[in-house]
Amino acid sequence: MAGRIRQADVDEVKARTNIADIIGERVALKSAGVGSMKGLCPFHDERSPSFNVRPQAGFYHCFGCGESGDVYSFLRAMDHVTFTEAVERLAGRIGYTLHYEDGGAAPEHTGRARLYAANSAAAAFFRAQLMAPEADIARRFLGQRGFDAGAAAHFGVGYAPKGWSGMHSALRAQGFTDEELSSAGLVSQGQRGVYDRFRGRVVWPIRDVTGQVIGFGARRLYDDDNGPKYLNTPETTIYKKAQVLYGLDLAKRDISREHRVVVVEGYTDVMACHLAGVTTAIATCGTAFGSDHITVLRRVMGDDSTAGEVVFTFDPDAAGQKAALRAFADAKRFNAQTYVATGPDGLDPCDLRLNRGDGAVRALLETKAPMVEFVLDQRIGGYDLRSVEGRVGALRTAAPVVAELRDPLLQPEYVRVLARRLGMDTEDVRREVERAGRGGAQRSAPTGSDATGPATEDGALRVTLATLPRTPDVGLERDALMGVLQFGHRMDATLVARALELPFRHPALDAVRTAVRDAPDMQRPGWSVDAVAAVREPYRSLAAELLAGDFPALSDDAAVASAGDLARRLILRGFDREKAELLGAIQRVPADSEEGRRIRLHLRELDARRQELVDEAS
Repeated sequence: MAGRIRQADVDEVKARTNIADIIGERVALKSAGVGSMKGLCPFHDERSPSFNVRPQAGFYHCFGCGESGDVYSFLRAMDHVTFTEAVERLAGRIGYTLHYEDGGAAPEHTGRARLYAANSAAAAFFRAQLMAPEADIARRFLGQRGFDAGAAAHFGVGYAPKGWSGMHSALRAQGFTDEELSSAGLVSQGQRGVYDRFRGRVVWPIRDVTGQVIGFGARRLYDDDNGPKYLNTPETTIYKKAQVLYGLDLAKRDISREHRVVVVEGYTDVMACHLAGVTTAIATCGTAFGSDHITVLRRVMGDDSTAGEVVFTFDPDAAGQKAALRAFADAKRFNAQTYVATGPDGLDPCDLRLNRGDGAVRALLETKAPMVEFVLDQRIGGYDLRSVEGRVGALRTAAPVVAELRDPLLQPEYVRVLARRLGMDTEDVRREVERAGRGGAQRSAPTGSDATGPATEDGALRVTLATLPRTPDVGLERDALMGVLQFGHRMDATLVARALELPFRHPALDAVRTAVRDAPDMQRPGWSVDAVAAVREPYRSLAAELLAGDFPALSDDAAVASAGDLARRLILRGFDREKAELLGAIQRVPADSEEGRRIRLHLRELDARRQELVDEAS
């Protein structure tokens, strides 16, 4: 059994890894000032971004929920891996060879890492089987839907053979145990032992946002298959269908860039959209589109304004209309505008591409209608609008839809739209919408995901930047610490040491100063993250905010210069404090005494040192 990974390797892997690349696979990050990026927090639900990433420091911090750490802590929190697994995953990503304290090989993985490995091995097995003679039925199935071998390879589509143990035997030969395969949802348990869960089916690998295979979706091919038409991986430690979106690993870059996502209903629809050039298409995996899916998409989109678009494609039949109404119930959680697009003649994207070509799929999005209009039409469609009773009933069922609109500019417009749809007076419709809104407000208790003032584990209230006093002394200490934490590796070490030598006046900032002062080497990658971790509670969150906060400067060089100036101001403040003490002392001794002469000499030396520091800065 190998020992611990050598610390030098842990530090080297961290130094070679851009934390923004790792976090950016899950969160759309935007520039937020010099050396800082910002996005929606992956640790809590929020409407505006408060999650800051500082790539140079290898650090993240959320000003909303207080979560912070380095690239290893991020992977451990998001993927539930051990520290060793996080280091090994990043080392493999950059091609770095790790060394262990006893010189042995890498330790054998257990738990989640083995589930990922088993799913990856199964995906390779299924892909290889698609080329086998038995898979002719699967190749014909794909071909009849317009997908050639290149398309199958792009999406990793494979084939599960009809036998009971083809995949099981192949993966057992690779060292996977029955327990691991069962935990991964790849095999089922019968009276005669385990057997392949997927048999005689075309298989799509389902990947998480980072591209790791976490499960499969499989479609029935044979008439004698009595199972469901579509069979998915059951819930496992790594596969949670309420949070998984098929195709997101392929679509995430364009979703983030275009701030648009197209939600379709099936695997082949995703394939058709991407091949037609609609590369922001995704689909749920055997479950309705829900709030957890929205949370994932908002982070990938960077959904912090109304500029984005979410387009749902639904069949025009009753089931599709029902799905649209379910989606609308949650869709208001998007900041982006939501739309519905239905294909001509009820064709889904796959059939539309097959029958009318790629251009028809792209044109589908041009015919989109605002989701609120679609829902309004569904709500009032069952009423006889020729009668007074029908119009009143339609108004009462449709008014809450308009009342729930958050945008103060959209709501009055849709009051007029609804009034035209119903043939009623606009003022009557407006009053009913207001009444519906008051009723909803009474039913819904106010909530807030961006709560402030989080407490530490022992119940003590954390000190944050927002709670610091607005005084010149505190401002200087705050800004100087922020500058050193963020740019100390480029500052003069002697200057920093002198600036942090004297105690600060604010106790929380002084606790941070002590940890930063005691940092062993500011040239070492990750030093500032370690310094934050060394700050005693309840002041650690404040230190994290100082490291992640926006330091006002136009460039890195300007920030380093400004941080140096702040450090000198701290030293000058120390000189001024010492001078005031000496001037007070000289009043208490005879002018011609030895003590008086010593104090005057000290004052002259102090003035000379102060002037020297001023001259250095000029």
